[in-house]
Amino acid sequence: MPKFRVYNLSGEGVEEIELNEAVFGIEPNIPVMHEVVRNYLANNRQGTQSAKTRAEVRGGGKKPFKQKGTGRARQGTIRAPHFVGGGVAFAPKPRSYSFKISKKVRRLAMRSALSAKVNDAELKIVTDFDLNEIKTKNVISILKAIDVQGKTLIVTAGMNDKVVKSARNIPGVAASFVEVLNVYDVLNHEHLVLTLDAVKKIEEVYA
Repeated sequence: MPKFRVYNLSGEGVEEIELNEAVFGIEPNIPVMHEVVRNYLANNRQGTQSAKTRAEVRGGGKKPFKQKGTGRARQGTIRAPHFVGGGVAFAPKPRSYSFKISKKVRRLAMRSALSAKVNDAELKIVTDFDLNEIKTKNVISILKAIDVQGKTLIVTAGMNDKVVKSARNIPGVAASFVEVLNVYDVLNHEHLVLTLDAVKKIEEVYA
């Protein structure tokens, strides 16, 4: 795989590294990425929607009018679904939308998502993302220096409170770390910014 340029926080290219082709250089598998994103969104659904069936709606115990002689269609209760105030036909009930997919598929989807970012020139690697203080302006200046605009996901090797809190007030910018990185977040952001330590950790996990 060709060498990839690494930038410092001032936007200067300081070195070149060779990315692991098994992680960053495969042919992206679109159906697998779609399946994993669908799984992520389904697992995050609350599934708390609920409506009452005709058996649960209050009232309607008495037959509204006699069976014959009115010229109208026979009715047994005013709580049937076609009446205003009646129950809902096939009413939704609380349920779980989650489903399982294999670890092998999840790993392939992550490698595909990372490779897609490389193919589309949407990946930037920085030496580190160490901030002296929690300051949104610092993150904005760093992203500007490395020529990154739009929806951006910053990924560090481990949890970094300063980066997370500095980035969360910037519209479209989010910060994460390798242990919780998922395919949906990678694909949902236009740009992916990885620290050098994060790259090494990702290669250790997914190679």
